[in-house]
Amino acid sequence: MSAQAVIAEPSHYFSRVFALLRRSATRLVGPPSQPLRAEAARRLRRRAALLTMVLGVAILALMFAIDAREIVLMPPRRSAGLWAVRVLTDFGKAANVLWSLAAMLLVVAMAVPRLRGRWRSRLIGFGTHLQFVFFAVLAPILAGEVIKWIVGRGRPFVGGKADAFNFAHFAGTQAYASFPSAHAITAFALAFAVSAVWPRAWLVMSAYAVLIAATRLVLLAHHPSDVVAGALIGVVGAMSVRYWFAARRLGFGIRGDGIIVPLAGHLKGVAREASAP
Repeated sequence: MSAQAVIAEPSHYFSRVFALLRRSATRLVGPPSQPLRAEAARRLRRRAALLTMVLGVAILALMFAIDAREIVLMPPRRSAGLWAVRVLTDFGKAANVLWSLAAMLLVVAMAVPRLRGRWRSRLIGFGTHLQFVFFAVLAPILAGEVIKWIVGRGRPFVGGKADAFNFAHFAGTQAYASFPSAHAITAFALAFAVSAVWPRAWLVMSAYAVLIAATRLVLLAHHPSDVVAGALIGVVGAMSVRYWFAARRLGFGIRGDGIIVPLAGHLKGVAREASAP
């Protein structure tokens, strides 16, 4: 191999990486092309409204009847025996999850230009689903941060007593950033997103989300209503991102009844219907 070829190869490789990233971004922000998206949008609105109504009632009930009572039952902050819970709760920290997903996306972007044929197609498909999971977590987290700032709910025992209605709207401080729980948003959004792509993982991911939410209560970082609100925002946000991807035929397909399914499974279903007598 000549010195000129050795020098030229990295430039060519990185140009392919940037071309891949540019195409991915263009498709992500481009206009929707899925003809069945209207029915999927109606289903999304109905499900989001139902979830919001049911969990909204639950949140209010928790605030008035449970929150103040629950936090007095938890062990004191910084108890030595809670070290394992502190380690576990970091698996639901937004920064940890998002940086991990971003690192995986970077590895995929760097690997795709080196592959050809079937392996390249598979990795591109995996990268699209990984991109969906990343944005399915990021979008509700950003929405949750805005809500935290507006609501300004005090964390448990801020102010010196168990007060479920301790608010300082627009405070913008950690002490008044209890509602909603960012860990719960992250965990439930991640659980929904992973299960949307790989349905067999729903049981494990559901257990993960509930466990992360429980750590926030044990550590006196949030009230019960905070984690329920986080779960609501995480799931609805991830559902909305899934619709965005499906409307652009990115990783998901839309059936005739408006149900969104992973693209590979959707194509197999279409093939079976086409081959049926």
